[in-house]
Amino acid sequence: MIRVVLPTHLRTLAGVSGEIQLEVEGQVTTASVLDALEARYPVLRGTIRDHVTRRRRDFVRFFACKQDLSNDAPDAPLPEAVVMGAEPFMIVGAIAGG
Repeated sequence: MIRVVLPTHLRTLAGVSGEIQLEVEGQVTTASVLDALEARYPVLRGTIRDHVTRRRRDFVRFFACKQDLSNDAPDAPLPEAVVMGAEPFMIVGAIAGG
C-alpha cells in the first residue's frame, strides 16, 4: 500500500481528507503512483502532470524520505520505505518568489 499526501487544494478537488492509500501494480515509480492516483480520482487528471506530455506541472514537486524527487526520471523506482508504506510519497505545491 502506497501512502500519498496531497496539498490541500488537490485534496479538496478530489474530495478526500488526509492521506490517500493506493495499490500500485508492478514497479513503484512516480509515474505508476500518479497513474494509480489519476485512475482512482479522475478529477486530478491534468492537475499534477500535463495531459499530453505527462510531464510534471510547474510549481508541483514530489518528495519522499526527505528527498526531492521532482527531477528524477518518472520511471525511476521510489525508495523502499515508500514501497513498504513506511514513508509517504508527497506531492507539494511549490511557491515561487523570494
